[in-house]
Amino acid sequence: MPAAFGRRAELAALVALCFFLPLYEAPKNLAWAAYVLIWLANRLRARDFGGPWDTWDTLIALWIASVFVVAPFAAVHRDEWRAALDVLRYGVALWLLKRSDYVEYEWRWPLGALLASALIGLAIGFAKLWTGTLGTLQLNSVGHVNHTAIYLAIILGLATAWFLAGGPAVLLYGTMAVILAALFIAASRAAVGVGLATMVMLALLGLRRTRRRAAFVLAAVAVSIIVAVLSAAQVVVRQQQLTQEGNTLNFRAPAWQLGVEAWRQHPWFGLGMDNFDVVTRARDAAYGALVPHAHNLYLNTLVERGIVGAAALAAVLIAWTWALWRRPPRATDDRYDWLLWGAAASAWLVTGAAGMVNTTLHHEHGLLAMLLLGLWIARADRR
Repeated sequence: MPAAFGRRAELAALVALCFFLPLYEAPKNLAWAAYVLIWLANRLRARDFGGPWDTWDTLIALWIASVFVVAPFAAVHRDEWRAALDVLRYGVALWLLKRSDYVEYEWRWPLGALLASALIGLAIGFAKLWTGTLGTLQLNSVGHVNHTAIYLAIILGLATAWFLAGGPAVLLYGTMAVILAALFIAASRAAVGVGLATMVMLALLGLRRTRRRAAFVLAAVAVSIIVAVLSAAQVVVRQQQLTQEGNTLNFRAPAWQLGVEAWRQHPWFGLGMDNFDVVTRARDAAYGALVPHAHNLYLNTLVERGIVGAAALAAVLIAWTWALWRRPPRATDDRYDWLLWGAAASAWLVTGAAGMVNTTLHHEHGLLAMLLLGLWIARADRR
């Protein structure tokens, strides 16, 4: 296979993965497998795997290995091996992108595919919502409305970063407006809050580069909040209802308590990934059906993977934070620095902040976050 054709095939597989990510399960999995195989074939032929081993390589390797180390020692044996493949999938994607050498014009294709697929997925979701096929707004391959909202919040950050970096103004501003509206309709309070916070963070940083576009972003945040309050948007109504019922956290507190109790019984290796609902069903079958996970990234990881698995995740999150905040883009940096840093920072903020009340960093939004992080690390390493 000629080198030029191999590179185009690799990029095509990556674009296909990004396009099908929120849409369809089978094509997404096939695209991931094709990307991995073509990437390896290209690097074997060139005898260049992206430079010497570094700290990130160690962290990613330990992170992937940790889920397979804790699985055989899990207190409950059911879904832990299948669930471990989720970490393998997005961990490998992060690893390969981190060791890739894509140039500026090539980045636009996978990032553009992510925006396009989100809009197409929303069109399908709104159609199903309108016809009554679904009762909540969902992206087809992402599923539950809370996970859909997490995915959309990250995409909102990507669109905002691209807009501030100097991308096509009308197209990106319209994309931001559509995704913002979808977030309010999805009515996930955490996703709405962190999505707006992401826009504000990027806009305040972007004032150093383009005051006019940053002002547009801040105006969009202000207008969306005012319209949501005045029109009694679903997310506002839901918050008011839960507050009046004295249930602001929407039954999360009991889930957290059950999680802490379960972790104390199995502190080192946990219950096994995706086995959290075993605890809730054992305590209360009716309640357990409502709590398949801890609604908290950090506690859920601790309960299901124990100290061993949680330590690996903590190391990755710390490194992710350091990679972003050691060198935010400067006013003199080019637009790709602003775009890729902003996209990775958006994924970081949504994953970390929304993760305090939802189980982020898994399945589609986990893979999305790792794709954006991998592109930024590759850019930062070359810089």
